[in-house]
Amino acid sequence: MTKEIRFTRRGFLKLLGAAALDLFLLAVGGAGYGFFMEPKRFAVETVRLKLPRLSPRFSGLRVAQISDIHMGGWMNPERLQRVVDLVLAQDPDVLLITGDFLLGYDFDHASRQSLEDLVVGLSPLADSVPTFAVLGNHDYWINSKAVRGMLRAAGITDLTNRVFTLTREDEHLHLCGVDDVWDGNVRLDDVLAQLNGDGAAILLAHEPDFADTSAATGRFDLQLSGHSHGGQIVLPIIGPPRLPYLGRKYPSGLYKVREMFQYTNRGVGMARLPIRINCPPEITLFVFESPAS
Repeated sequence: MTKEIRFTRRGFLKLLGAAALDLFLLAVGGAGYGFFMEPKRFAVETVRLKLPRLSPRFSGLRVAQISDIHMGGWMNPERLQRVVDLVLAQDPDVLLITGDFLLGYDFDHASRQSLEDLVVGLSPLADSVPTFAVLGNHDYWINSKAVRGMLRAAGITDLTNRVFTLTREDEHLHLCGVDDVWDGNVRLDDVLAQLNGDGAAILLAHEPDFADTSAATGRFDLQLSGHSHGGQIVLPIIGPPRLPYLGRKYPSGLYKVREMFQYTNRGVGMARLPIRINCPPEITLFVFESPAS
């Protein structure tokens, strides 16, 4: 015999109130985790890639990437030091930084302090590891000239529309960069003109969706980007609810665009709300392999 279950109005309201309380506690707990826990859990992602044009002389090369430091927001000197320590612990041969050193829209006293903090924090990296960088949109929104001055003071090579060639026993690996796609002056033709000879070529471009343009040239083996922060909040099934302009097609991780790899780093800092859920800040370590190795 089946017992009939009846809900009184009072019982229904109690059930509804309990469910609302559970949802509220879940939201508060999730927000607390996103604000106070995950942003500090820097993840080191190791990516092994076989680059088609890489000489066996460079097989095993360890290349670290960081992006979107956004000093002046959530990022402070103590947290930057944690990033520096983690990068050095990976024992990279080269470090590449893909833009957005600052956070904000106006050049003020806080920006000047952030630039000083960046010089102090990044100089030990550049002293230990050859370090190369390009600028991002926030760097332009604040003061691109001042950011380039910071790079010089820290000993970091600015790769804006330039090529720097690593050589091992007459074999070459080209490190290339373009200016910020959103607000800079991208001169991709100038970069291609500097790519003399053969050898693998890695392109730094702050905005990942530029990969459609760079891949179409057929000259780059890998593009490294940041900008999107991986969305900062990644929901199950849905993914990131919000992604920035020029960071929506390739928002996080490894992609294949035509014959070129595209990798988008989630960044170590944050913009807007300092919150991350299911999207921890990232330091990437690439280990490159040659097809002939």
